[in-house]
Order: sequence, then structure tokens, then C-alpha cells
Amino acid sequence: MKRRVGILISGRGSNMVALAEAARDPAYPAAIGVVIANDPTAAGLALAAARGIPTRTIPHRAFGRDRAAHEAAIDAALAAEEIEVVCLAGYMRLLTPFLVGRYAGRMLNIHPSLLPVFPGLNTHARALAAGVKFHGCTVHLVTEAMDEGPILAQAAVPVRPDDDEASLASRVLAEEHRLYTAALARFLSGDAGRAPTTALHNPLPDLLAAP
Repeated sequence: MKRRVGILISGRGSNMVALAEAARDPAYPAAIGVVIANDPTAAGLALAAARGIPTRTIPHRAFGRDRAAHEAAIDAALAAEEIEVVCLAGYMRLLTPFLVGRYAGRMLNIHPSLLPVFPGLNTHARALAAGVKFHGCTVHLVTEAMDEGPILAQAAVPVRPDDDEASLASRVLAEEHRLYTAALARFLSGDAGRAPTTALHNPLPDLLAAP
């Protein structure tokens, strides 16, 4: 039986589209129950609606500084669609312990770097500035600490001598689409690995090393 998945977006929603397209396969274990955006201008809303997926806009600005109230509204929208698992797909808001706690162990995120290196923003520019030989993306469970949740899957791409931020981002994005759909399927099928019991190795020295 397919599990009901909700997706949170803030912009173009390309990873959302990848998940939605995968979910069209009867054998894929997820059904996309709702796409929620915190920005009413998010292009991904129209892409979701065109695929027959219910959409909701819950603008964070309407709640001012009351992040808890904003997340309570998101939680209510997820509950109304009987969502079991949440996927963040370019959702550009830091979540509070409230929503993270509500979906503890059931909320996934895709991040455009090989965590634990380059958490946060501007990952492609930072990777180029650091001179790494490999870059990539990570699917992880969401915890209260930003980009520090247990890693479920990673994909690497080589950094080419002529890469700029745009070319590197494009190749990483293609891997994001492939990785997120595969990692969600594994997670929902119960085959995903569990949280590591020891501190993660910092791979930055290895990434900087000559190939």
C-alpha cells in the first residue's frame, strides 16, 4: 500500500516534480497527498496542480514572527490530508522543534552537498572555493540541528576544472532528482539505514585530495 507523503516547497519545486513523477508508478511506495508552499509565488505550486496534486499556500509572512503558529497551520494542513511522511524539497525555512517533533523520524530533506561538509546555503560556491574534487547531494532525516540529521543516501559528482557555480549546480541537481526518489522509496520500504551511533567522519580532507 502506498504511504501518503506531503511535500514542502518554497520555489520552483524541481525535486517535488521528480517525486511526483516517480509516484505515478503503481509500484512506487509513495502517493503525494499535498504540496504546501510558504511563498504564494512558488512556481512549484502550478507544477503540482498540473499533476492533480492538492496544493496549499501558507505564507509565513502572514504570521509575522510567530513561527509556531505558522507551523501549526502547516501541521493542520498535513493532518487534513492524512500525511504520514514529509519531504522537504527546497523548503527555505528553518523548522522549529514543534514541526520537527511532530514528524520525528518521518521527515526527509535533500541537501546539495556531501554532508557533513557545506551545510546551509551557497553550497556550490563554497565547494568551488574550497577546491574540492567531488561535490554532490545528501538525503537525510530532519532533526532540530540544521542539516545534521542521520544520512540516508548520498550521490557524488566530480568537480571539473572548468566548472562554475551554475554548471556544478546543474549536475548536482540531476543527481538530486535521482537520489531523492530512490531514497524515499527505500525509506518507505523499510530498507533505509538507521542513524549512525558514532560521530560522522568529516570527508573534507578526502574531497580536497587529488583524485
